[in-house]
Amino acid sequence: MKKLVFILTITMSLALSNSTKAQETIVDVAVGNDDFSTLVTALKAADLVGALQGDGPFTVFAPTNEAFAKIDSKTLNSLLEVKNQKALGNILTYHVISGKLTATDVVAALKKGNGKVELKALNGQVLTVMEKDGKVWLKDINGNYSAISATDVMGSNGVIHVIDTVVMPK
Repeated sequence: MKKLVFILTITMSLALSNSTKAQETIVDVAVGNDDFSTLVTALKAADLVGALQGDGPFTVFAPTNEAFAKIDSKTLNSLLEVKNQKALGNILTYHVISGKLTATDVVAALKKGNGKVELKALNGQVLTVMEKDGKVWLKDINGNYSAISATDVMGSNGVIHVIDTVVMPK
């Protein structure tokens, strides 16, 4: 009997801890991950935190701090200024797709699309997901590539896929 109570206690503890994590929005997940501190700063500067805490669902291709470090620091600092909030918002919403696309969904779409699928970002521009050299990449409207380095980081209102380069809209 003690063994059964112990097993039930452990099972309930795990279930509760998993349901607590699942209730975190994609913004909460990003805030809780040090690799996304620059992204979180940018989301705050663009006044997009509230929108991405909404019901969604959203798919976010989230650039890491290293991805943002590839941008000239003067340019990045300028984008974070209040006067450039609209331009920053355009860049950040280019990383967000309406709807929840898991890695399984993306792979299925790639198979159906012969290794390529176009997605409409929240800013209205097209992002291309493609398979190249055995990896899955994002290709922006300017022809630049960003590798998808991690997938299916789940939040209550969507999913995050980690990318290694900030993609840029026109």
